[in-house]
Amino acid sequence: MAVAAIAVIGVGVVAPVVVPTESQAQSRRTVPPTARYVSSSGQGFILDTSGSRPLMRLERSTEVWVLRPTPAPRGDIIYRNDNGDQVLRVTPDGAVTLYTTATPQGSPASRVGEAQGLASAAMTGAQLVEYFMRQSYRASTAMGRLIVIDVDIQPGSEQIAADTVSAASDAIVRMARSSNLRAQVERVRRVVVSDQGRPGVSLVQGTLRIVIDADAGIAGRPSSARIVRVVGGDALNR
Repeated sequence: MAVAAIAVIGVGVVAPVVVPTESQAQSRRTVPPTARYVSSSGQGFILDTSGSRPLMRLERSTEVWVLRPTPAPRGDIIYRNDNGDQVLRVTPDGAVTLYTTATPQGSPASRVGEAQGLASAAMTGAQLVEYFMRQSYRASTAMGRLIVIDVDIQPGSEQIAADTVSAASDAIVRMARSSNLRAQVERVRRVVVSDQGRPGVSLVQGTLRIVIDADAGIAGRPSSARIVRVVGGDALNR
């Protein structure tokens, strides 16, 4: 598998100070800082509101979602991902509803216990390279051909780059399994993750290029849903 070496130019990265919004403060009063939930459809997930950004991870998935809380009628809080999709709804008394592609109308969820926070642990350089290779293998297996992953980043961006590669692999695997989106993802031959330039996602001549903002932490990379939106395009509306 072809995986580019990580750049070694020293750049200091300082995480920005993010002041919680009123809706974030309210959401923290109604749900525990970090807890595990199970919906009525059987989908388990972890919700972590202990940091400046609410995080969520579905069970049986490696992707951590960065959520944006916004006020809703009756004092509810709606959590959306970076693609604008509604993911959770929390009422003032703490009742939680989960929204997924399998349950777009919502599925009530109950808290079943405590959970560890979702902040990613740091990896060594060797662990990162091995991780990138595993993600390349996962995407390549789903497509039945090689998907090359290249990473061109500065020191301090490693963990966000790893999260980005995972999200890209999740998107490719999901599209490869979709009858509507398989033809669109066939265009992807190479994934490039960089921290140089304006953050965003583009697909040009077979290269899926993702530019991250390491200063923004985990919120500085796109979710798999946003990547699917860019690659899938009009096919998502069929």
